[in-house]
Amino acid sequence: MTSQTTISATGPGDKASAAPSDPTPSTGLRGHPWFTLITVAVGVMMVALDGTIVAIANPAIQKDLGASFADVQWITNGYFLALAVSLITAGKLGDRFGHRQTFLIGVTGFALASGAIGLSHSIAFVVTFRVLQGLFGALLMPAALGLLRATFPAEKLNMAIGLWGMVIGASTAGGPILGGVLVEHVNWQSVFFINVPVGAIALTLGLLILRDHRAENAPRSFDILGIVLLSGAMFCLVWALIKAPTWGWGSATTWTFLAVSVLGFALFAFWEQRVKEPLIPLGLFRSVPLSAGVVLMVLMAIAFMGGLFFVTFYLQNVHGMSPIDAGLHLLPLTGMMIVGSPLAGAAITKLGPRIPLAGGMAATAIAMYGMSTLTSDTGSGVMSIWFALLGFGLAPVMVGATEVIVGNAPMELSGVAGGLQQAAMQIGGSLGTAVLGAVMASRVDSDLAGNWADAGLPKLTQPQLDAAAEAVQVGVAPVAPNTPEAIAAKITQVAHDTFISGMSLACLVAAGVAVVAVFVALLTKRGENAEAGAGAAHI
Repeated sequence: MTSQTTISATGPGDKASAAPSDPTPSTGLRGHPWFTLITVAVGVMMVALDGTIVAIANPAIQKDLGASFADVQWITNGYFLALAVSLITAGKLGDRFGHRQTFLIGVTGFALASGAIGLSHSIAFVVTFRVLQGLFGALLMPAALGLLRATFPAEKLNMAIGLWGMVIGASTAGGPILGGVLVEHVNWQSVFFINVPVGAIALTLGLLILRDHRAENAPRSFDILGIVLLSGAMFCLVWALIKAPTWGWGSATTWTFLAVSVLGFALFAFWEQRVKEPLIPLGLFRSVPLSAGVVLMVLMAIAFMGGLFFVTFYLQNVHGMSPIDAGLHLLPLTGMMIVGSPLAGAAITKLGPRIPLAGGMAATAIAMYGMSTLTSDTGSGVMSIWFALLGFGLAPVMVGATEVIVGNAPMELSGVAGGLQQAAMQIGGSLGTAVLGAVMASRVDSDLAGNWADAGLPKLTQPQLDAAAEAVQVGVAPVAPNTPEAIAAKITQVAHDTFISGMSLACLVAAGVAVVAVFVALLTKRGENAEAGAGAAHI
């Protein structure tokens, strides 16, 4: 049975009122800061990896289970939807019952759900257990940040978050590589089975190492109506973003879901001001640095995830790379995030977050501009330069924005703050994919017919043109079977040129978003409540 740490913390705008009762550093396994970091890193690695690794397995799942394209979309959408909707509530559970317990439940449930997917023989079961994966992943992620916040002294927290961000970045970018190897050389089930031993390791380490940390004034009740309103609003928002490319941005259905989402958020804000123990005390957002950190995470995710979405199609469908080769070409991005994250943590500790965050978003903007200049003939060397610069720019943002959000929240709301950080990233990623996808679709729709005619190709009917445009949006040349080689080459050239034109515009929009984020970064500053967790691990 573990003992409990008691920590006093104040509101988001005040200094911590009391240091931990005994700042003596840990000398054993239980509660040791660096062993705690290793433990939570193993857990979050599973969640981050599953965000991208499964995309490589989708074609094999579709073929093996006889699933439709819409069914396969749900494999990804169900996971992200459950994750995004549940993160803040999951963070509150950690604040209420302790982050150690929440983390252990999340790890166990995630691993078991993964194993169940591997044993599934129908697409319905795969989707169901993917939703469960998302729910358990939501428990795990904010709890990991809460444990780091409570365990590490303030002067080492940025370095710890830097390493934590490095693991997430490397896992996200490395997912396609590992997924490609497993699918090609084992089977699609192995993509999910791999989480079972990893989860067992994280659970064993957690039982041996993690120590329960709870703030003195941790919440004692649940805001049930607040949970329902926030979850409903988040669901409608993310669902509208996911389905907008299918329904159309001008569709009444899309705007109905967006309107219901806005109404849900408004009702949530109204209720939170009246309930005794709100899910998210709105006073939290009176902290300008914390609010700026949340906005910064959204903007960063729009630029990064939205831009990277098209780069994977560019590598595989325009350059004809295999999934493994495409993943290897993204190694400069992964490598710079691995190298840059701990360096960013050290820089933020020394300089504060403002300069590294603004510089990181400026580097991201330059990288996205560089990626807008890629062509079908661009060599690997030039690609690597832009991918490496993108990883270098993202590293301080992943680290610094996380510290700004969590560090500017009172200790008793560290789980909610962690949920806010992750939810901001999920919403930003959904926004980036949806908005930049709309930019791509608009450019393809406007250019394809003209480019097709200029190449001297046979005129297409409107249904044929619509089908061709859908293929071109992901870089695929709509070449019909038995098409003469010369005609097929012209169609391929038109398709790739049109796709690259759309990708260039999408990357320029992403660069513009990153420029806006530079100015948002200037509003950030070091967490005022970071000292509340300093030295909290006293064994």
